[in-house]
Amino acid sequence: MKNTQLDMKRLAAMDSAQASRLLHRVREETLAGRRPPIAPRPVIDASWRRMARLGLDPDQSTSTVLLQRDELEQRRRTTLLSEVMRTLSGGIAGIADASLQIMVVTDEHGRVLWRQGNPAVLRRANGICLEEGAAWAEHATGTNAVGTALALDRAVQVHSAEHYVQSLHNWTCAAAPVHDPRDQRLLGILDVSGPASSFHPAMLALVGSVAQLAEAEMRERHHRSVERLRAVAAPILCRVGGRAVAVDDHGWTAAVTGLAPMDRIPLPKSFRAGRVWLPSLGVCAVEPLPGGWLLRVEEETLPEEPDAGAASRVVLDLSRPRRWTVAVSGAAGSWQQELSPRHAELLYVLALHRDGRTAAELADDVFGDRTRTVTVRAEMSRVRRNLAGVLAHRPYRFREEVAVEVLRPERPEDLLPHSTAPAVRAASPA
Repeated sequence: MKNTQLDMKRLAAMDSAQASRLLHRVREETLAGRRPPIAPRPVIDASWRRMARLGLDPDQSTSTVLLQRDELEQRRRTTLLSEVMRTLSGGIAGIADASLQIMVVTDEHGRVLWRQGNPAVLRRANGICLEEGAAWAEHATGTNAVGTALALDRAVQVHSAEHYVQSLHNWTCAAAPVHDPRDQRLLGILDVSGPASSFHPAMLALVGSVAQLAEAEMRERHHRSVERLRAVAAPILCRVGGRAVAVDDHGWTAAVTGLAPMDRIPLPKSFRAGRVWLPSLGVCAVEPLPGGWLLRVEEETLPEEPDAGAASRVVLDLSRPRRWTVAVSGAAGSWQQELSPRHAELLYVLALHRDGRTAAELADDVFGDRTRTVTVRAEMSRVRRNLAGVLAHRPYRFREEVAVEVLRPERPEDLLPHSTAPAVRAASPA
């Protein structure tokens, strides 16, 4: 058989037994280091490689230590997912039940918080520890839709022997991440799982659509809260002299005076009333408002002035999987921001090239295409909006007076592992 590549449409076109036999052979040959009759899907192959590097035993059990009931309830109460459970359940639980599957919702660590669906399948799921409080991240249970969706931060479908652990070969699953629309933080995973015989390639699209519907509901809730803050802040800003802005707890702007309009101002995690330095504004006097904060920019520290670059050190932390940050510090204080994968790539390249990169060079570094300068300029505009005190342009670069440190993972291959940027891949082994 020609060594082409598997895809879900091809599997769906086969009868269940034929697809199962093919997947088992592909997995057996691949894990043994031999050439399979057909190549596994790239997402599965990459996950299998991660499991091998972790030293995970493909014959291990999927049993894990369950969360204690009080810990489970505490996680349920504190996650934003609890506010959209009706949407998640209404969108998919009934379909899962009718198709002999179950719906599973996990937190951002892969711990199962809720599950619903077909009673017989729920009982069967207990046998593989797919139950409330169980751990389903890749490092715990190998390649599976929940864990692999967490690792990639995107929707994934895993069928039969595509699971790394053998005890899951009689299962099929499709999962999609759910994000907090206020800061794009990963909240958890929506998953549909069932016997391998219930496999259908359309389930992935359905799960992704319901996850997006839940995000849209959270976004609408957030818009209403910003409107409430605006109603409180607008009359206050009318009386404030100088430059000031009202923001919610996530930095989203409700009202502004004396400043150019902006969508969001990243805030440090330990934000509180007092004098606080923010890279995009300088030193601000911070006062609490119902549902947010009033930031008064102190005129002597405007970002346009030379001393606005009180920042003297930048730490780009790429050492942790899926959670990359940039920390800025100086005489006026410190500040940290989580980074999207694209912004992590761009800042990493600039940290490597302290003399700077043009838009064309960055396009080549990140996309392997020097013509994609419009995309690069748009992304860098977003980056510089939050890091104006430490980044310069023409060419894009970290300012000379700023010390830059990059924290890398222990294994070079774990540096932004899902990035396709040529500059990143050049720094990681094949």
